[in-house]
Amino acid sequence: MTARTDTIRKLETRFWQSMVDKDLETAMEMIAAECLIAGPQGTMRIDPETYGKMTREGQWTLKAFEFDDLEVVFPTDDVAVVAYKVHQTGDMKGEKMDLRCADTSTWVKQDGDWKCSVHTETILEDRAKPD
Repeated sequence: MTARTDTIRKLETRFWQSMVDKDLETAMEMIAAECLIAGPQGTMRIDPETYGKMTREGQWTLKAFEFDDLEVVFPTDDVAVVAYKVHQTGDMKGEKMDLRCADTSTWVKQDGDWKCSVHTETILEDRAKPD
């Protein structure tokens, strides 16, 4: 693994850990001034303050996460795209959450700091293994 790849892996892990810790300050620092999100609920444009409000007021708790098959590509020196599978557990609106998803994030270097400018999440279907 290259040092650049390791940097992006650590950023993605730090962002997820900030959700576990409900560390809004860290998460808000990591989001670009304009960030796009796409997932099961649709798409939205957010900024750090909007993300902070969603986290404070959201009815969810992330207890644990684990990455698998994480890959990083660098289309340019200032852009990194990471894709991985993630197993996440916690609570959503009072119900137990246990999800396996495929996620991507695009990190852009701005003024020397990496910022997340796009994040997507697709819930993976549980497929029975063939006999």
